[in-house]
Amino acid sequence: MSHRRTVLLAAVAAAALVAAPGLGQAKEAKKIGLAVANLQANFFNQIKQSVEAYGKEKGLEVITVDAKGDAATQVSQVQDLITQNIDALIYIPAGATAAAVPVKAAKAAGIPVINVDRNADGAPGDTFIATDSVASAKQVGEWVCKQTGGTGKVAIIHGQKGTTPEVDRTKGWGEMNAACPGLKTVAEQWSQMWAQDEGFKIAQDFLQADPTITVIWGQADALALGAAQAVKVANPDHKILVAGFDGDTAALVALKNGVFDVTATQKTQAMGRLAVDSAIALVAGKDVPALQLQTATLTTKENVEPFIENHP
Repeated sequence: MSHRRTVLLAAVAAAALVAAPGLGQAKEAKKIGLAVANLQANFFNQIKQSVEAYGKEKGLEVITVDAKGDAATQVSQVQDLITQNIDALIYIPAGATAAAVPVKAAKAAGIPVINVDRNADGAPGDTFIATDSVASAKQVGEWVCKQTGGTGKVAIIHGQKGTTPEVDRTKGWGEMNAACPGLKTVAEQWSQMWAQDEGFKIAQDFLQADPTITVIWGQADALALGAAQAVKVANPDHKILVAGFDGDTAALVALKNGVFDVTATQKTQAMGRLAVDSAIALVAGKDVPALQLQTATLTTKENVEPFIENHP
């Protein structure tokens, strides 16, 4: 090979390295975008607080946007974050519809995506951090089965249809139900925003249609709190067991006070920190597991106190 060709090939290789930022050199995360589904929900607020506080500890600038439950708004917000030259995107989809669009846009711009709580169907993030909702919902259901002696008339208030937690929690409850067939589902309805007022209205309709219901499961604590309120207003002549899911801060206090009966407490603070660590690692070109499932703790009045004092 001639000296001239060797020099030319070396120059081409050097140009390729310059044209591919991060190749052959470590890149450091400085700015992270956090796209949240709806900050009215305590769960998402806790993730926000954790990401922002831990990001500050790590010397990162965190830009947070709130879609307020609207997928179209979120698509626009993420596009705006990309123009602000974020190094990584921590993303909680506002719904199943259009959830893949922000992931594809970020990846097209070379920005790693860390999905939290909800994944985008057909376009997953570089890593997905969530509670193992299948196992945890099954555990909540098994507690209900034991408390009721394995029989009862169940009404289910689902979360937002098609979202990862709604699908997984439905699956987990179904796995329990296969082993506890005496719990008969007599009513179910999907909420739009996982909100307490929705839980109240849906549960009220359930109880008016069938006053003999004995169990109401809200797939989020806000839904369960709304259902508990509806039970109180209905003033039934029998015990109606109310179950939730999330371990929201206000719900844990309500659980302690006997407002409802059981939930699964998620590690929201830990999940936020893990999202930041994953963002830093991905930007640096390090390998991060595609799936990072966390455990939740079955929580009743008996073991709720530590979670009120220090949320995991």
